[in-house]
Amino acid sequence: MKKNHLEISLAILAVILLSSIGCKSRTVDEPPPVIETPEVYEEPVEPDTVVIVEEEPDFVPEQEVEVEQLDRLSLAELNSRAAERGWIRDAYFAFDAYTLTTESQDNLALSAAWLKSHPEYRLRIEGHADERGTQQYNLALGERRAQSAKEYLMALGIPASRMRTISYGEERPFDTGSNESAWARNRRAHLVLER
Repeated sequence: MKKNHLEISLAILAVILLSSIGCKSRTVDEPPPVIETPEVYEEPVEPDTVVIVEEEPDFVPEQEVEVEQLDRLSLAELNSRAAERGWIRDAYFAFDAYTLTTESQDNLALSAAWLKSHPEYRLRIEGHADERGTQQYNLALGERRAQSAKEYLMALGIPASRMRTISYGEERPFDTGSNESAWARNRRAHLVLER
């Protein structure tokens, strides 16, 4: 009986040992490692606030390029370009008149706008007349036409110190024809840019 008791005890002990060994081989789930992230400080943004970030332009503005290029031109080239692009426009007059027409006022207004944006240039206003009339009369008429254009430009904000007038009368016609079309082209205040 003692022997059976001993065998039973040994068997129980063996079961306990085997079960404890089995428990050791079992893996235990470990919790995942905790990765700490650094705290990021964000400035509070007020509602309805728009943040505008101005970027440096990677180009030269068109107007600066234009000024650079204009400085390189001769006066003849400059005046040719100004006429082609309509920056400076002449004022035309009716026969034997020196009063500015609406069209002439519009032309001078466009010229004044360009001159205001280019204060580095001065202006010579040439008064012209057609071939009809005496030379002396046409010189005086050309002077009145040039003066009329100058006063209008002054009223538009161009300083008198930037302008000068001269009269050529009928001496330097733009159109050498002897008809109404040619005479109309010659009755004008011609604007010439100067430095």
